[in-house]
Amino acid sequence: MIDEVKDGVAPFGKPPRVVALSGGVGGAKLALGLARTLPGHELMVVANTADDFHHLGLRVSPDIDTLLYTLADLNNPDTGWGQRNETWSFMDALTTLRPDSRWFNLGDRDLATHLVRTAQLEQGVALSNVTRFLAEAFGITVQVVPMCDEPVATRVQVELDGEQVWLPFQEYFVKWKTEPPVARVDYVGAEYATVPAPVRTALAGEHLDAVVICPSNPYLSIDPILAVSGMRELIGNARAPVVAVSPLVAGRAIKGPTAKMMTEMGLSPDARRIAEHYGGIIDGFVLDNAAEGERRDIEAMGIKVILTNTIMKSLQDRIALAGTVLRFARALADA
Repeated sequence: MIDEVKDGVAPFGKPPRVVALSGGVGGAKLALGLARTLPGHELMVVANTADDFHHLGLRVSPDIDTLLYTLADLNNPDTGWGQRNETWSFMDALTTLRPDSRWFNLGDRDLATHLVRTAQLEQGVALSNVTRFLAEAFGITVQVVPMCDEPVATRVQVELDGEQVWLPFQEYFVKWKTEPPVARVDYVGAEYATVPAPVRTALAGEHLDAVVICPSNPYLSIDPILAVSGMRELIGNARAPVVAVSPLVAGRAIKGPTAKMMTEMGLSPDARRIAEHYGGIIDGFVLDNAAEGERRDIEAMGIKVILTNTIMKSLQDRIALAGTVLRFARALADA
């Protein structure tokens, strides 16, 4: 049963020793590696919710759901989103009635998640508590917490037909398939959002060992989290080392439009620029072996660097990278 706390966030048990910031697919891979390396209660994953939107009357939380499905071993490896062994009877029937609805697909299994979330939110249950309920229902012991309970929306300024227009994130990402050139990104409502109590407690904890910024898109997935009022300060003041994992390998993103966006916004698509972007809050930066040439420039910023394989093709790759990140954080703490 969902916790009865409706205007606040129900407390978890023991405080986590590691807090990870994550978007969807790329971040979820490392989150899974961390979950397989640590006891569940020692890990908290703070999920980006600025991708959330209402579709067909339902509240959809793409990054939260990707994390939940990945941690529960339910994710669809072929699409990178949704559940495996999905069926599409609902969308097939709906397309007959509303052909324009197919731009964003909801699978039959996935639909159940959105129905539960929407019903509980409409009853006044906080998103944090709904997410906790879903995680427990899926048998997940990791603490998955949204970046805030208040609505925040990423929008992307792009060029369409020679004009600059603002697109809601899902339209840019799914309907337009990230094709229009990007000029700016912003996060509507972030300044009015607040850090959930469990996240505040975890980041201020004396027993925190590491804060990990997963290899998610810095501008679309991590920046919305950091934009929540007070979040950046909490992370910057944390007693534990803050370690970021580069989402780029030799100037290319493993998945998603990170490098493309950076080029369009006039930024060099390299790990050095991302390390600079996180400057002021990170102590360590994890680079792929292929980016060794960028190490010296990043270390010149006063940021420690470690080289390793960051391409996570298999579960063992994810576990290995998680172990490397945690050992790096430990070494930074001991230095």
